[in-house]
Amino acid sequence: MRIARQVLAIVVCFAVVAPVLARAQESADTSAPKQEQDAQKKLNTIRSEIETLAAQQRAVTDRRSDAARTLREKELALAAIAKDVRALDEKLAAQQSRLDELEKRRTVREARLAAQRETLANLLRSAYAMGRDEELKLLLQQDDAAATARVLAYHRYFQRAQIELIDTLLDSLKQLVELRESIRTATAQLQATRDARNTDAARLETQRGERAALVGSIDAHLKDSRARIDALGKDEAAVTQIVGRLRNVFADIPERIANQESFTALRGRLAWPLPGKIVTAFGAVDESGRSSSGVLLATPTGTPVHAISHGRVAFADWLRGYGLMLIVDHGDGYLSLYGCNETLLKDVGDWVNAGDTIATSGASGGQKVPGLYFELRAKGRAIDPRGWLH
Repeated sequence: MRIARQVLAIVVCFAVVAPVLARAQESADTSAPKQEQDAQKKLNTIRSEIETLAAQQRAVTDRRSDAARTLREKELALAAIAKDVRALDEKLAAQQSRLDELEKRRTVREARLAAQRETLANLLRSAYAMGRDEELKLLLQQDDAAATARVLAYHRYFQRAQIELIDTLLDSLKQLVELRESIRTATAQLQATRDARNTDAARLETQRGERAALVGSIDAHLKDSRARIDALGKDEAAVTQIVGRLRNVFADIPERIANQESFTALRGRLAWPLPGKIVTAFGAVDESGRSSSGVLLATPTGTPVHAISHGRVAFADWLRGYGLMLIVDHGDGYLSLYGCNETLLKDVGDWVNAGDTIATSGASGGQKVPGLYFELRAKGRAIDPRGWLH
């Protein structure tokens, strides 16, 4: 009852906060920044309360099964390292891109410098061919004053051109030195990031091995299929309860966003969250004797998981049997659920667009093979996603 009252309080709070959040997002007047700050504070408070409820749910799970608690701790540790590795991969890509750009600039600068050197060399050869003390000879002859003035003017122009070329050459040399120093610094940073990534990747593989050993140990201990289902099986009641709590929580999600089509209008044109063969179809009977509320897609560990449409993250946590689960509220009573992930890349309250990477696939929740568990719900009821996705 106490949890139920907390949930009711959260829903009521959202009913008050949601309009404020919507106004903070859409308002363009001078008070918008303050409204956005107030809305963000309230959203943070509500997010904390949702996390508290999730912790209470985990406490119930822990009391029910020591195996589930141990598995959750191991998979959360694994998820943290996997998230760090992904962040380092993104950093490596950005640093490599910067280094490539610097190398291109250096190539252009070196080509320009070579051309400037050749021009200066030609100019110096011309000056040498004209002979020494040419100006003095012209002044002493004084046969044709006009011709003498023209030649002296040419000599002054010639000297200015030499000086300008030398100045330009020196400037190019300075820029080239700076570019080479930037490349040296960028290369060192890239190597440091690569070393850190290799260290974390080794830790990740170790954690994956330990998790696999843990699952094997649990399987050996829970030889009976019924015992394994009781300990690690899907807690569908928990998912139904959470979905019920989250329905219409984010009332600031309009049916249509800007000029985008509504979620229902996109039926049949939504993209799958990742490419993969369906190994468990919607409605298929699993080992527990229950029909599946979603589909299981086979895919290698670490495959990016994409949001199927615009929405807001309503839940991001570990659930028994589903592992690391992320739920996106698309408005108008539609939710998409993504389970068995290795790591989650979004948090409660985050907005996502269609195609955004929100997680990476894995085998969390006690799964023996990697994949992605995916559900689509309409007003709390599980529906076959195959009629919606292509």
